[in-house]
Amino acid sequence: MAKESFKTIAQNKKAYHEYFVIESFEAGIELCGTEVKSIRQGRVNLKDAWCSIEKGELFVKGMHISPYEQGNIFNKDPLRVRKLLMHRREIMRLLGQVKQDGLSLIPLSLYFKGSRVKLQLGLCKGKKLYDKRADMAAKSAKRDIERAVKAKNQ
Repeated sequence: MAKESFKTIAQNKKAYHEYFVIESFEAGIELCGTEVKSIRQGRVNLKDAWCSIEKGELFVKGMHISPYEQGNIFNKDPLRVRKLLMHRREIMRLLGQVKQDGLSLIPLSLYFKGSRVKLQLGLCKGKKLYDKRADMAAKSAKRDIERAVKAKNQ
């Protein structure tokens, strides 16, 4: 069996700052040819993207894929709604958690798995301001400790 190669294209760092990621899922994404070429160039932005479930189907909204330069008339709208591909039972499970627990579906990263484009979805809960401050303080303290240890070892 051949090894699957993973090549990360884009990550949503803002999602980790704004939300607690409870669980993550992998979904395929329905794209046209020029969008795939643009993604291969790394011209994609997940910053303001979110996912919604409508009529039993999963869609990603707000994901910006820049138009491909040589795409001429075949280019699609950069902010169009794109369908995500998952099994029906997974989508229904996510729908139950989103409706019942008040969680959100946020795209975390976009990557190639072999030749296919995959989207990592996070089942997320929003952070409060004090949670964000606590995370920043912990990160800053860790950085200071690492700096001190490095300076002492030299």
